[in-house]
Amino acid sequence: MVNGPMNKHKRHKKSRISGPPTGRKKSETGTWIYGPHACLAALNNHKRNISRILFTKNAADELDHRVNQFPVPPETVDRGVIDAVLPPDCVHQGVAVLAAALPYTDVLDVASSLDENAPAVFLALDQANDPRNIGAILRTAAAFGCSGIIMPDRGSPEESGTMAKAAAGALETVPLLRVTNLVRTLEELGEHGFWSIGLDGSADKSLSDMDFTGRVVLVLGAEGRGLRRLTRETCDHLTRIPISEDMESLNLSNAAAITLYEIARQISRS
Repeated sequence: MVNGPMNKHKRHKKSRISGPPTGRKKSETGTWIYGPHACLAALNNHKRNISRILFTKNAADELDHRVNQFPVPPETVDRGVIDAVLPPDCVHQGVAVLAAALPYTDVLDVASSLDENAPAVFLALDQANDPRNIGAILRTAAAFGCSGIIMPDRGSPEESGTMAKAAAGALETVPLLRVTNLVRTLEELGEHGFWSIGLDGSADKSLSDMDFTGRVVLVLGAEGRGLRRLTRETCDHLTRIPISEDMESLNLSNAAAITLYEIARQISRS
């Protein structure tokens, strides 16, 4: 079937000056990322524009040596200051950074940069809208070497602290590639030698029947609704995960993990 994407500023010392009682500043813009893994990845990503860094004392002592460079002076604050800038019930573990969104990356630029003679995998999400699920998928995509995650710009959630926390750092390493028209993007990737394989519970072929060893776009639909009709019809092939009849479907991130593992397994044996 298949034929065979450092900040140069001087490192700042940790600040021991507590922030304002509310933690907020009038001119703040950007997204608060929280949690050690997500924040460390953001701080070590030279593509990130960071405007504030908030640590509790314990977190500062533990994490300072793991950051390559601080782009701005960190503020050592009480836990309540961090609580005040985040949505309720966020598990931040004493660290948060205010960051601008990552710069836009074009999916065809990424595709063109890949070795034409080597296997490659994109993952396309057709109207997935749960930021925690997308974060979990990012983490799995990083683990299995995906070149990027493609999402329609309309109807997909923006980059957020929730997504970054669930991704555990993978938001900084796996490009989120937003596109205007998913169907057109699949067609354009086809012109670059990629086969689009949609995951569909009604497909005749199971994962083990497919050849994933070339250039592949794995296409997953939203939970419950699945793939939209035009997306399904655009895919070159459809496949399913064989599961018990007692269960109607799998969680989206679990389905992505199982399928990406099968792709990685086949590539490692080829």
